[in-house]
Amino acid sequence: MDRSQPSSKASKPEKTRLCDRFRIFLAALSFSYICKTLGGVIMKSSITQIERRFEIPSSISGLIDGGFEIGNLLVMLFVSYFGSKLHRPKLIGTGCFIMGIGSILTALPHFFMGYYRYATENDIGSLGNSTLTCLVNQMASLNATSPEIVEKGCVNGSRSYMWIYVLMGNMLRGIGETPIVPLGVSYIDDFAKEGHSPMYLGTLHSIAMIGSILGFIMSSVFAKLYVDIGYVDLSSIRITPQDARWVGAWWLGFIVSGLLCIISSIPFFFLSKIPKRSQNERKYSACLHVLKTEGEKNHMTNLTKQEKQAPANMTGFLRSLKSILTNDLYVIFLILTLLQASSVIGSFTYIFKFIEQQYNKTASQANFVLGSIIIPTTATGMFLGGYIIKKFKLTLAGITKFAFFTSSMAYVFKLLFFPLICENKSFAGLTLTYDGMNRVDSNIDIPLSNCNSDCSCDKNQWEPVCGENGVTYISPCLAGCKLFRGDKKLNNIEFYDCSCISDSGFQNGNQSAYLGECPRDKCKTKYYFYIIFQAILSIFYAMETTSFMLILMKCVQPELKSLAVGFQLLIIRTLGGILAPIYYGALIDRTCIKWSVTRCGAHGACRLYNTRLFGIIYLGLTTSLTTPVLFLYVVLIYVMKKKIKRNYKKTLENGRKFTDENTPESVNKHGYYCVPPDEQNSETAI
Repeated sequence: MDRSQPSSKASKPEKTRLCDRFRIFLAALSFSYICKTLGGVIMKSSITQIERRFEIPSSISGLIDGGFEIGNLLVMLFVSYFGSKLHRPKLIGTGCFIMGIGSILTALPHFFMGYYRYATENDIGSLGNSTLTCLVNQMASLNATSPEIVEKGCVNGSRSYMWIYVLMGNMLRGIGETPIVPLGVSYIDDFAKEGHSPMYLGTLHSIAMIGSILGFIMSSVFAKLYVDIGYVDLSSIRITPQDARWVGAWWLGFIVSGLLCIISSIPFFFLSKIPKRSQNERKYSACLHVLKTEGEKNHMTNLTKQEKQAPANMTGFLRSLKSILTNDLYVIFLILTLLQASSVIGSFTYIFKFIEQQYNKTASQANFVLGSIIIPTTATGMFLGGYIIKKFKLTLAGITKFAFFTSSMAYVFKLLFFPLICENKSFAGLTLTYDGMNRVDSNIDIPLSNCNSDCSCDKNQWEPVCGENGVTYISPCLAGCKLFRGDKKLNNIEFYDCSCISDSGFQNGNQSAYLGECPRDKCKTKYYFYIIFQAILSIFYAMETTSFMLILMKCVQPELKSLAVGFQLLIIRTLGGILAPIYYGALIDRTCIKWSVTRCGAHGACRLYNTRLFGIIYLGLTTSLTTPVLFLYVVLIYVMKKKIKRNYKKTLENGRKFTDENTPESVNKHGYYCVPPDEQNSETAI
């Protein structure tokens, strides 16, 4: 009695220390997930600002966004395979540090570029020279730029290629993020208590949403700040966040994100390779492992030793890769998740631009709405998905059916977005004739009207004004405005004696206009419905997250979990993360009806889109990518049931028993849901 008492007392502190080590890892991994999602949201929400600052189209900004996945592609496969055999916590810590350096590098071009010029003229004082107002019977060459200035501008315009450094910084951030997901998930699945990994994964993804919330809030605040804040006199800036030329302080978010990533890397360097617990207690939840006898425990111990002794060479790597690629369940699920991820990545990259163009919201407003409404619902959905799987103890087939249900519901709400597409803005010279009377089918070569044909206007000039008739004009000159009054340094200048407003049938007052686009209030109701549907859609999307990870790990052999996750991420990063933003951006560029013009005469960023065509292409592309997903789910469930029946039949022939009459998956003598040894190269555990 006296001897047993000290031993029991000694075991309690040891057990506590073991538990603390795993909890510290969970806390550190949660912080790194927050930083990872924070950096991702900062990049996505800054796409519009980056386009305007560097004068690039959406296809180029899509390439910049895809740079993150390019960085992942460079090291993902080898980190996933060889990383599980090395010190996983230290690899994750190194990745967090590199991720922080990449975020800071992304912001550096701001400090090496000149001040942002939002117009070809130097300041509003040029109005005093009548460069924006109607000059009747004057030569058009007065508004043209001299060849010497254009040539000099093109030479100095090499600074516009600074976006390449933004791309390189995002690539470095992608390299650093690589070890966090596959190594972190496999570490949790290896050392968490039996049956707790689904709850841990759901909780982990829910906590990661804190980073998304912070990212959206930060982006919302920084988007209101002028890009050169602290360097220029803000009282001299006459444009507002509602202006298509406005660029917020996009670089601030990357500085904050980079510093937090570096801080998050510190704890991982002080953690051990594995918790000091008995290898007999290691569980393999990916194969629904059930240990009941001492003989089975001894077998698991031997299996763990064999796993550690497996050669980490290229031959073993290729053999393992062949094993997962000949697994029909894994291949079907891989294609399914690729299409789903392409839809999510592409649509999320340009969701801010979509809200801005459809519902006439600023970048700050779009970020605030998505951060305060959509992200909390996403976190709730992730947690709810993990809880449902754990509560009802769903098998692999049950998890797949649950994912099919949530995906189907999300698809229904995507279809409901189409009636919420808004009509085009009333923009003279782009969607209307210059007199504002008739709509046009094409904005190409719209002829001048009688009201401005003698004004000698520069069509490339972008200084939109809102007329009293509710129509927006590209510039005061094209509105036929001959006079102006007001403070040149403030945004309260009024143009009057505007002949095009008079020709539109508006005979009230003096036919005046003021700087800025006209507000569009017709889509307010549609905007509220869009937010409600987007919140519901986010819940169903998020509920799939935990299901995806569990299906992925439960359809492969336990020693191939890290490789399976890494290869899936590799494919998604390559074909989804890299390509999706590019072809989304390229198609969105085709809906642009007014481009900015650089000093070299080339297209810059888009000033105005065809709102209706933008919505159709954006939503149509998203729906077309997710439609095959539903059919692939049906195929996956069918193949899964067919394999269950075949394995069940072989189990009966071999006289084996199964643990649950309601779930007739075959269980071998070692407690794994798997096929006979002679078929392990082509079929794995279900």
